Amino acid sequence: QVHLAESGGGLVQAGGSLRLSCEVSGRTFSSYCMGWFRQAPGKEREFVAALTRSGGTTYYTDSVKGRFTISRDNAKNTVYLQMTSLKPEDTAVYYCAADYSWIPPTTQHEYDYWGQGTQVTVSS
Repeated sequence: QVHLAESGGGLVQAGGSLRLSCEVSGRTFSSYCMGWFRQAPGKEREFVAALTRSGGTTYYTDSVKGRFTISRDNAKNTVYLQMTSLKPEDTAVYYCAADYSWIPPTTQHEYDYWGQGTQVTVSS
């Protein structure tokens, strides 16, 4: 079994920053590519960012490019999402996900494992 646990969410003013963490246990962390998704109230879950097993290649949805940075520390079994210049439209529950693929998917149904989510609220 693979267990993912997100942390780091909270309430922040527009323009502020947050760093989300997702600790993974149960299997060899470096065997998984990792992704972050988010779901706002009344909306479908959407792709935010992903990175390869080594962390050498990253992918972002257009709306967060230049503001969010995904990274991983394989020694700590943790993936991060550094979020800067936050906007009210970034408000959502953020989920991390793991997939046993070489190229990280950008669609949620392709991911094998999910965390429980962490709430991010950006006030205007």
